[in-house]
Amino acid sequence: MSRSLWYYQTRRDDTEVIDKLQQLAEKYSRKGIDTYYKIIRREGLRWGRNRVLRVYRLMRLGFRRKGKRRLPARLKVPLAITEGLNKVWSMDFMSDALTNGRRTRVLNIIDEYSREALTVHPDYSIPAVSVINQLEILEQHRDLPDSFRLDNGPEFTCLEFTEWCRSKNIKINYIQPGRPMQNAYIERFNKTYREDILDAYLFENLEQLRILSDEWMKTYNNEIPHGSLNDLTPNEYAAKAVNSGKPATLKTQAGFTTINSHNSSSNSREKSKLALS
Repeated sequence: MSRSLWYYQTRRDDTEVIDKLQQLAEKYSRKGIDTYYKIIRREGLRWGRNRVLRVYRLMRLGFRRKGKRRLPARLKVPLAITEGLNKVWSMDFMSDALTNGRRTRVLNIIDEYSREALTVHPDYSIPAVSVINQLEILEQHRDLPDSFRLDNGPEFTCLEFTEWCRSKNIKINYIQPGRPMQNAYIERFNKTYREDILDAYLFENLEQLRILSDEWMKTYNNEIPHGSLNDLTPNEYAAKAVNSGKPATLKTQAGFTTINSHNSSSNSREKSKLALS
């Protein structure tokens, strides 16, 4: 080997290429080397393809990176007081765990006007199709609302759910990301449910959580006076609104009772099996 080859040090500086490829990768995260090179040439940069490809591979840009999920802009809207039953429903999810460590989720749905708990549905997983199923169960007993107030969770922003709402002529009011106070009604309800149920008991299985949640929902709607409802229960306030001519679309008076998807006939049999501490 010659002395000159032994001491040779490359003077190649790929800083500009690296910066440019990094910029393109951030802006067009789903594109590849072919698109990047075409953009580079259109901008008048005379780098050879082999050079760009070499740097592209060294930067490991061939491994597709998951682009950041971008939400459309959410407007900051003051939390208005709902003027009637079935005008606005709020929905939200909660998380907890069984004694064996398995995670559970709870879907809560309330009427913002009467504060009535419409659904408290625990399950291991609650995708958009399960949310739609719970709403269709409610639809069998009462009219659906004019609008939903929701956060930006994937269950509420996916195409399946939004298309279902569009087919039912239901408007979706999304809150701003990271601003749960814009959905204050359901957040306050979540706090009460967590204190009374999730933080008060240990559950060995999902059935125990469902049974106790159903019983708590009936008590909440029919027995517990609500300070913001003139010390009436949610069902009493809803009935008073109907009798006084407030806007409402309940199909029957029986519609004020709690509707859920669980088999209530098995509650009495299963209660004896609860091992809550």
